[in-house]
Order: sequence, then structure tokens, then C-alpha cells
Amino acid sequence: MMKTKMMTSVAMLASLALVGCETLPGPSGPPQRASTQAPVSATAATPEPAAAQTANTPVTVADARAYIEAAEAELAEQSEYAARVFWNQATNITFDTNALAARAGSETTQMAVRLANGTKQFEGLDLPADLARKIQILRSGITIPAPSTEGAADELAKITTELDSTYATGTFNYKGEDLNLDQLSTIIETSRDPAELQAVWEGWRTVSPVMRDDYARMVEIANQGAAELGFTNVADMWLSNYDMAPEAMSAEVERLWGQMEPLYEELHCYVRAELNEEYGDEIQPAVGTIRADLLGNMWAQSWANIYDIVAPEVSAESYDLTSILEDKEFDAVGMVKQGEGFFSSLGIRELPETFWERSQITRPRDREVVCHASAWDLDNEEDIRIKMCTEVNAEDFYTVHHELGHNYYQRAYKDQDFLHKNGAHDGFHEAIGDFVGLSITPSYLKSIGLIDEEPPAEADLGLLMNTALEKIAFLPFAYSVDSWRWGVLRGETPVEEYNDAWVMTRMKNQGIRPPATRPADAFDPGAKYHIPGNTPYLRYFLSYVLQFQFHKAACEQAGWEGPLHRCSIYDNKEVGARFEEMLTLGASQPWPDALEAFTGTRQMDGSAIAEYFAPLVTYLKDENEGRTCGW
Repeated sequence: MMKTKMMTSVAMLASLALVGCETLPGPSGPPQRASTQAPVSATAATPEPAAAQTANTPVTVADARAYIEAAEAELAEQSEYAARVFWNQATNITFDTNALAARAGSETTQMAVRLANGTKQFEGLDLPADLARKIQILRSGITIPAPSTEGAADELAKITTELDSTYATGTFNYKGEDLNLDQLSTIIETSRDPAELQAVWEGWRTVSPVMRDDYARMVEIANQGAAELGFTNVADMWLSNYDMAPEAMSAEVERLWGQMEPLYEELHCYVRAELNEEYGDEIQPAVGTIRADLLGNMWAQSWANIYDIVAPEVSAESYDLTSILEDKEFDAVGMVKQGEGFFSSLGIRELPETFWERSQITRPRDREVVCHASAWDLDNEEDIRIKMCTEVNAEDFYTVHHELGHNYYQRAYKDQDFLHKNGAHDGFHEAIGDFVGLSITPSYLKSIGLIDEEPPAEADLGLLMNTALEKIAFLPFAYSVDSWRWGVLRGETPVEEYNDAWVMTRMKNQGIRPPATRPADAFDPGAKYHIPGNTPYLRYFLSYVLQFQFHKAACEQAGWEGPLHRCSIYDNKEVGARFEEMLTLGASQPWPDALEAFTGTRQMDGSAIAEYFAPLVTYLKDENEGRTCGW
């Protein structure tokens, strides 16, 4: 369910392509209108405030405001040009589109760095809160910054484009056929042959060793860029985007994980026991870590595909959403329209016609594309699109809602100033569609005619297990991706230890291990899109906290009195109006203000997750009694 690439405002400019959610965790359409806008030169001059023209004249608040207004105008113009270049590269990967993307990336990075550095002249001024916020966004919103030294931005753009392309075009020859990631993932999801699972799991990771040295060089350049902007390193720069000091944000993440770790440990213990029963001690021992390739997902970030192995014994049958969609003869476009229908039921305006004309909804047959599902905002106004290689199944049904959540958020804040055209923080952007996805309940499916009768309450345990395999299993994975990357970005992990550190981090946090010892040249992190794609992953961890927090608040607003997991806000326009009010704020206010506007609280909190899964926790504890849990 986490497949998202989100092009938005200054973050898009800085990172070339800011990826939103995967599988998630990671999304063809008719010809689009051609852009006639010429590229903006990376060296084009931003109008300088008059006071900055003479060294002896002190700058003023008015000068700072004029500078930021001019910077926003320049960024907005470059944003649309660069977004169209990146869209064409992502939907048609060729030598030429890669070259154009690299050039646009270099120009954009140089512009963002130049404008960010220009704010240094206003240090020490007593600035109004809105202006200080914009300067902070401008300086910390560059995902992979380049220093201003000659050639650095060009080298950085070349590396990031090649990393992205290497991942997108990667294949592994299995049984005489070159298979891409989609095909290899299908084997991981459906096979129950341990030898085949190991071969495919290891095979996909043969695409990434070639990335390692380029990745290390990219880190070196980016840290120089971060230092030039006044940050210790890129990790601290990323952590500065949460309206608190980096060390405080790190502590906040630890606190949130502490709230949810006990639930994960119960799930891990139960799933390991079921896998042991399925495969035996030689393949999966009853104690210790779990073999990563047995968990039904290429990265073990979701375990939902092994539901058939770990399903609880219940007295009532539930439903198979994939089979229902197939029986109802849904196609990919139909699934997207169903997703639009949910948002429309909340009173939110329908998607523009250009969305349907320009989106890539299915994989084209005539070219290479980036299939990682993504939501795009190309003009910071109404040209919103998704890019998916949609398949008719339950996973992509949820993914559609996730991606559309990005699009509706993007359009909601379109009237904000350019530097505020973003989520309250990146976790908000990832949480919106998934929050809506929590309302895809039996009652919702019945109301739209996908099922005739709601399953009885006894079937809830199976539904909760399936959701936990998707949501709870994901939490330590999300935490681990950036835990590993922060060590790399801070220089604490040398190049030759990249892979060992990755394996150890995931063993510590997730309790999983590779199926066999990894080769000396392995670079397994590069086999996960968000590493070569340079997408900060903390957003996903935070989004999983927020989506349940949003869900609980919405259900309370709707007057729901039953179990939280049975609540759906479908067709509740009162909740929709309050929800959209939060979305329109964009990044104009600190995130606690946006959170309070919808939930009434100013602190992120994992307790809603515990409440949602309470019946499952009781079941897991009973099942795990007498087992040796932990690893």
C-alpha cells in the first residue's frame, strides 16, 4: 500500500522527485497538453532587495519579505517546468528523457541552493512568524542539496537520475526469462516454495550493488550542500522539517515507536509460530528472527500476502476483495473512479477532467516507465495526476485511495503561497489517503454494492489480522529505513559497512533476517525504491500514526459509538468539511495547529492504533501464551 511519488512545491524542486508512499509502500492516459514553457536558467537572477545592494546598509524585514516574494515567483515558474520534465521521464524512460531530467534537476537544485543561501543575509532579524517559517522551509526543504561549487549540482543530478533509472529498469533472469520487479514481486507474494522465494529475493537484489559507490558519492556531495546551508548533515536537515529541533524530533519518533512496539512484538511472535508450522524448523525456526523472503513482500514491509498461512481460526467467513472486484468486472479506471466517489461523498469537489486525460493509470506496453505508484501536481493549481501500473486487486484498490489523497490535498492548498503548498509535514501528506482507506469497511463495501451483506462480528478478527499484517508489520520497517539512512548521512556508517548495517538494523527493529549470508558487494538498501529515489521515509512511519488518529477523531465527529475498526465516514459531509478545512492550511501553519484543527489535540499519538486493534491484541496474547517471544 505504500507506493507514492509526490511532486510538490519546493520539496519537488529540491529532490528532483519527492516520493510520497510505496506499495503502497508504493501508481496511461490520452495525450497531454504540451508545455511551451522554456526552462528557467539556474543562474537567473532573483531580484535582490534594495538594502542588500550595499554592504553598509542593514537589511530590514521589508527586504526579507521582498526577497521571499521574488524567490517564490522564481520557484513557482521552475516548478511547473521541472515537473513536466520529470513526468515525461517517469512515464517514458529513454536516454533523452533521462538527460533532460538530469539537466532540469541540476538547474533546479542550483536554484534552490542559491535562493536558500540568499536568506543568510537576514539572520539575526526579528522576523514575523510567517516570514521566518518560509525562510526555514526554503532552507531545509531541499532533500538532496548540492554545494555551490562548480559542477557539483550537475554531478549530483547525474547520479540521482542514474540511480532512479537503474532501479526502474532493473531485471533478474529467472528460469530463462528476464523478469522486472512487478513480476518478481508476484512470485514473492504467491509462491510457498522456500527455494524459489530465496532465489527471487536474492535475484532482485542483484540490481543494486552497482549503485553503492554512486550512492556514497551522492551522500558526500549532499552533506557538503547541507553544511553550506548551515546544517551539520543531511539527516539533521531532514529532521529540521518538523517544527522542532532535530534531536527533539528524534526523541518524538522514539516515543511513538515505544507506544506501538509491544503490538508488533505480539504479531511477530504469532506469525513466526505459524510460519514454523508451515515450513518446519529447518526453514523457519520457532524462535529468533523470521526469514524475510517468507513474508510475502519483496521488502517484508507488508505481510498481508501470507494471510492464508497465518489467518486466525474464526467461526464466520469474511470476504475476498480481489475476487469481488474481478467478479464485478472492475477495470483499473473503474477502481480510480470508485476512489473519487469516496472523496465526493464527503462533499469534496470531483477531480478535473484533465486528471483523466493525463494520468497514467495502467502500465504502457510500448515503453519503460517508473511503475512505483505516485501522485503528481504539475502546475500547483489543477493539473493533478496519478501515475500507476494499476492491477485489479485489493492492494491497488487501497493504493488508489492513497494516491488520490495526495491529489486532493495538493488541490486543497493550491491558493496558499508557493512555499506553503505542501503538507503540514510530510507525514500528513502520506496519511490523508490512508485515513480514507480505513473507512473501506464492510458497511462501505455494502453501501457501494460490492458485497450484499456485512460479515458478522465474529469475522472481524480476520479483517483485523489482515489489516495488522499491512499496517503493524510496516511500522518497524519504516522506522528502520531512515534509522539506517541517518547513520549513513551522518557519516557514522562507512561505505564498506552499508549492507551489514542495513541487515543489523532490520534484525534489531523488525526481527527479520536474509534467507542466507549476503555477498560482500551487496547493497540491499538500493533494492528499495526510496533509497535510490532519495525519499525520506520517516513520513510513512508518522503517517501510520496520524491516519489512525485522524480516523478516531473523524469517527467521534460522526457520533460513531461502535468498535473503531467498524467505523466508516463515507457520505459524511460534515466530517468532510472539517477535514477539507485542515487540508487547505497546507504548510502555512506549524503541524500541531493543523492537527488540532481536525483532531482537537496538538500531539501525535499512537493510542488510536492500540484501540483499533484491541480485539486482535487479545487474540494474539492468548495464542502466544507459552511461546518464547522476541528475538
